[in-house]
Amino acid sequence: MLEDLKQKVYEANMQLPKLDLVTFTWGNVSGIDREKGLFVIKPSGVDYDKMKPSDMVVVDLDGKVVEGDMNPSSDTPTHTYLYNHFPNIGGITHTHSPWAVSFAAAKMDIPAVSTTHADTFYGDIPCAPALNEKQIKEAYELNTGKVIVDEFEKRGIDPDAVPAVLVSQHGPFSWGPTPDKSVYNAKVLEVAAEISYHALQLTRDEIHVPQYLLDKHYYRKHGANAYYGQNSAKSKDHAEHE
Repeated sequence: MLEDLKQKVYEANMQLPKLDLVTFTWGNVSGIDREKGLFVIKPSGVDYDKMKPSDMVVVDLDGKVVEGDMNPSSDTPTHTYLYNHFPNIGGITHTHSPWAVSFAAAKMDIPAVSTTHADTFYGDIPCAPALNEKQIKEAYELNTGKVIVDEFEKRGIDPDAVPAVLVSQHGPFSWGPTPDKSVYNAKVLEVAAEISYHALQLTRDEIHVPQYLLDKHYYRKHGANAYYGQNSAKSKDHAEHE
């Protein structure tokens, strides 16, 4: 079942240690088949160097295991909730990468202070509130998904334009149209967090990039007028040739 997606999710998970985004087994990637209403996720607590594509677990959008001999990631209810409420996403990554976790521990957004950030995230990466004791005891991972979605709705943030979040005292989640793109966004998030951390040590001035610079860098990679790279909407038209 979903053998191609299992392979893609496996490969995306294997990128986490290569990109220095995880320690031990502290992370997971999933990917969804929207037509079938099923997603594939890493098994819980399995070492990356021992993992195989066939170990990936298939789960439905009620969070129930459909296929797999192993338990799915303990974060499966969070992934399930996000897939059900962010309809355009095709993959989700969760890590405990240290620069992002630093902001989560401080209960701070990652501010958009550089074009490195603005290329991928259209604004600050929000930090959702910490879960309270009742939420943790009642349904910890499910309620993690709920606080993420609630924060995006409360702030009016488009999850397609800001494909990542921090959960206070926990860590980052990122997403994208595919599993590998969600990993890409997780790495950019970590780099952006490190840059922002250092910038905030150097000055107490207001250092957000201005809106016009945020617009320029985000929209040259995204949307109908994107021209970055070789295959964007207007990349063929943008360069001047003799």
